[in-house]
Amino acid sequence: MTRVAAVDCGTNSIRLLVADVTPETGELVDLDRRMTIVRLGQGVDRTGRLAPEALERTFAACREYAAVIKELGAERVRFVATSASRDAENRDEFVRGVLDILGVEPEVVSGDQEATFSFTGATKELTSRPDLATPYLVVDIGGGSTEFVVGDTDVRAARSVDVGCVRMTERHLVHDGTVTDPPTEAQIAAMRADIEAALDLAEETVPLREARTLVGLAGSVTTLSAIAQDLPAYDSAAIHHSRISYAKVRELTEWLLRSTHAERAAIGSMHPGRVDVIGAGALVLLSIMERTGAAEVVVSEHDILDGIAFAVAEG
Repeated sequence: MTRVAAVDCGTNSIRLLVADVTPETGELVDLDRRMTIVRLGQGVDRTGRLAPEALERTFAACREYAAVIKELGAERVRFVATSASRDAENRDEFVRGVLDILGVEPEVVSGDQEATFSFTGATKELTSRPDLATPYLVVDIGGGSTEFVVGDTDVRAARSVDVGCVRMTERHLVHDGTVTDPPTEAQIAAMRADIEAALDLAEETVPLREARTLVGLAGSVTTLSAIAQDLPAYDSAAIHHSRISYAKVRELTEWLLRSTHAERAAIGSMHPGRVDVIGAGALVLLSIMERTGAAEVVVSEHDILDGIAFAVAEG
């Protein structure tokens, strides 16, 4: 068993997992798992650069994580950076800051690498479940991109496309610097068209419709599960391996896209950083389910972080 730390820095959030991992058995025991909304990708789609205030929010979270890693005595640390830092002109500034704080250089991984981590983390526990048929389609709906991976025990095909809850919100739902509340039908239609074009792109290399089990990852999907279960607060144990039917996803998506900021913010399980972007994230999931014909989505709290932790432990 090896004690490792994995950091996943995405467009909307940065997350830490410190765990004891036994790669041979697939056992992973959480010691600390936490998430901070930092919006690193704020404005990247428009400016091509990481904003100074977004960098500072991210570095503040890194300082907090460095203290946790030191306290728990992780032997190895790996920091994976995804969509926003791939796109930014000034990503060197981001790399230097992380290196100074955590002592490791962030790996700006490709979409395919990101997809492999996500698949491993999400499916290691599912292979013993006879009620979940293979192949799996794992979808990781992030802030700036969505990863699609089809596989059984190993990845067969993967693709990353540039649609995510933050990118779609900033591109289509922001008017005069503020999020339209609620969005217009024209804004929703434009967002849907972007998502459908991205699904066309994904389907060029990933056989989306061959999957027998749809597995959904990341904050948009887990938050939808919490809302579907009417949880009074976010409860990871209740969310992990829960299932949401297509009908429920459609119902919630339609409500979220009609609701006001205040109505969404009043949901007990809603993280404040997701209030403005959850509608776009839900629409991405709904579009995927319609494209694939999935009757339900299996929600996983284990995702790219767990995949990174397994990779670290394996050396």
